[in-house]
Amino acid sequence: MKFVFFGAPGAGKGTMAARAAESFGLPHISTGEIFRAAMRAGTPLGLRVKAVIESGGLVSDELTIGLVRERLAEPDAAGGWLLDGFPRTMAQAEALAEFCPEDYVIDLEVSDAKVVERLSGRRMCRGCGRSFHIHLMPPAVAGVCDDCGGELYVRDDDAESAVRSRLENYYRQTAPLVDFYKRRGTLVAVDGEGRADEVWAVLRERMRGLIESGKA
Repeated sequence: MKFVFFGAPGAGKGTMAARAAESFGLPHISTGEIFRAAMRAGTPLGLRVKAVIESGGLVSDELTIGLVRERLAEPDAAGGWLLDGFPRTMAQAEALAEFCPEDYVIDLEVSDAKVVERLSGRRMCRGCGRSFHIHLMPPAVAGVCDDCGGELYVRDDDAESAVRSRLENYYRQTAPLVDFYKRRGTLVAVDGEGRADEVWAVLRERMRGLIESGKA
């Protein structure tokens, strides 16, 4: 079974996809993982991506689509996959529909206010890289990492102004894909507002039902 995990920044795509991968035995494939693996392997596409990233540029649809196509052709993806972070544009969605059509798109619906709360509340440790959240997973001592005692800081991407900018980009570039997948009949909306365990409990049952119906 082939699933795309979709939603705004901070919707929980990576977290839910990782849990689903473990629960259902499907490879969790993210664009970040694809880029890093291709660069490590030194494939022709990987070298092109490395050159773009090192120059500070953005990886084009053409390159991203090529790398995803390569990755989905690997043996571990033959029985299905969970895509996280792809597609992000209409060109990417149309390409995926051509070379490896999705079965379902899990749309994690989260309000803008919740996205801002989740991302702007995140704190990272400068020492060990552990992630905390001032509301959802606070450290024992404010501003100090529980593990190594390092200083906790706000990443530039997690500043409230940056989060709102990311949301604007999402609505402009990625949100139109919702209508695309509705027309294809593959969109499955899931409320992503709750705590991770609550969202996962609902999502797991929805996915189990979809997978079982696909086997029938």
